[in-house]
Amino acid sequence: MLRFIALSGTTGVTENLNVYEYKDEMIILDCGVGFPDLEMPGVDLVIPDFSYVVKNKHKLKAIVLSQGHEDHIGALPFLFREVNVPIYCAPLVTEFLTEKFRDKGISDYKVNTFDPTKDTFQIGSFKFSPFRVSHSVPDTVGFLIETPEGRIMHVPEHKIDQESVDGQPFDIERAKKLASGGENLCVISDCLGVHETGFAKSGVEIENNMLKIAMTAKKALFMSAMSSSIGRFQQMINVARRVNRKVVFVGRSIQNKTESAHKLGYFKYHADDVVDVRKAKKIHPKDLMYIVAGCYGQVGSSVYRLATDDDSRVSITEGDTFIFSANPAPPYSKESQDFIIDELIDRGVDTHYYDLKEGLHVSGHGAQEDIKMLWDICKPKYFIPTGGTIKHMHGYEKLAMSVGAQKENVFKLKPGDSVDFKNGVASRGQKVKVKEVMVHGLGIGDIGKTVLEHRTLLGKQGMVVIVFKATKDGKVLNKPEIVSKGFVFEGISGGLLNDSIQRLMKHLGTHNNLSAKKLKDEAIKFLEGYFFKTTGRSPMIVPIVVEV
Repeated sequence: MLRFIALSGTTGVTENLNVYEYKDEMIILDCGVGFPDLEMPGVDLVIPDFSYVVKNKHKLKAIVLSQGHEDHIGALPFLFREVNVPIYCAPLVTEFLTEKFRDKGISDYKVNTFDPTKDTFQIGSFKFSPFRVSHSVPDTVGFLIETPEGRIMHVPEHKIDQESVDGQPFDIERAKKLASGGENLCVISDCLGVHETGFAKSGVEIENNMLKIAMTAKKALFMSAMSSSIGRFQQMINVARRVNRKVVFVGRSIQNKTESAHKLGYFKYHADDVVDVRKAKKIHPKDLMYIVAGCYGQVGSSVYRLATDDDSRVSITEGDTFIFSANPAPPYSKESQDFIIDELIDRGVDTHYYDLKEGLHVSGHGAQEDIKMLWDICKPKYFIPTGGTIKHMHGYEKLAMSVGAQKENVFKLKPGDSVDFKNGVASRGQKVKVKEVMVHGLGIGDIGKTVLEHRTLLGKQGMVVIVFKATKDGKVLNKPEIVSKGFVFEGISGGLLNDSIQRLMKHLGTHNNLSAKKLKDEAIKFLEGYFFKTTGRSPMIVPIVVEV
């Protein structure tokens, strides 16, 4: 029996990790990070729950990667704390991993680089045949996977673009050739663009649209896109040449990724097209184009520091021009991107962004016709949507049924759900228990729902600390001390705090011989009610009892 487990990445767009199991063999396909939502204060990243993989690591044979985006490769350094198996990926992904592992101090790893135009490779009972697909980063691939229980076409993200700006269109011919080698049991494919009709747009026209804006820019010109959007950066370089501007890369992620792509010949420019950020200070702003990392406005990113005037290397001033060639994509990125756009506009920067609909971005995810064309290529019996949310999976199911699929042959999986394939028949398998694993600073997985609830409460409502001095038999000595943080300003609302203490002491006077625990419980209960009644807010109450 073959088992496919969607450990994560099924309902939240990011954090992709899938597992294939056959007898005593296990293979992972993709291993990405997720991004914290608004209810995760202080969290840097979310990674898949590796518990099941670690528990069965004696079965794990390899990790196969479909592309180089962080939501497909970013969690590998965390997994490699627990396991060490060969990795299979395309050339650009190899370069990205080399950089990532070097940054994390990981040297004991082995990468097998495949050519997606011709290679196949065997891992135990599994035979993988990669083929190029069009996406927003070069060297993105799908796989035809031959297993003892049948053939599966797994394409995590794709569109059928034949004019891909990175020069790597969907390889329809190879995909058809691979699919025609036998009956295909199942397709596992991208569902994020399922609500868009027709085919997903090509990005070819973006270059001309950026050029129109660049030709009217009077001072410095700034542009930003996702750091792995090599094709988009090529278009920016092309625009810079046409308006006689030198290019400055700002941000380590862009510098590293463009260098990797340039090394492979995927990103083409001449040495004199680019200048170092330090040398740029000697060049007139009207002769410069800055390509800046952090298009989603992540706190601490180069775009964020630039917009908030917190970058010692580069500054942006009134009359400059800024082009965002990115729509909000990761969950909860719209708020941060809108913040920096507002900051730039407020500073007098001519800002071009997604709401203006100037044709500066296209999705890397296939629309309905892209999805159906993939199905037509492989003609599967079963369908599994991936890479979207619940609504996208629902739309994928409806689309599959519109072309003749049976509802029971579409498996919408949540994290930990599995599908078993045996004798040409698919059925739901056992669910693997998984949880959210959050990374904050140096901590991994050591915070959960309670800590996040406390952080959220502190951020929204503030905190009140009250310190009692009491005897061992529970008698409170003197007036307690009370301190407010993030709740009310004591210089203005000190009367409120003093009144709360007086009323609390009167309330406690009706109770005799309270234990320290009971004293804390009564203080919390009373003050929560008092503050909500008087202010409409519910700060965290932290009582401290000091026995004297």
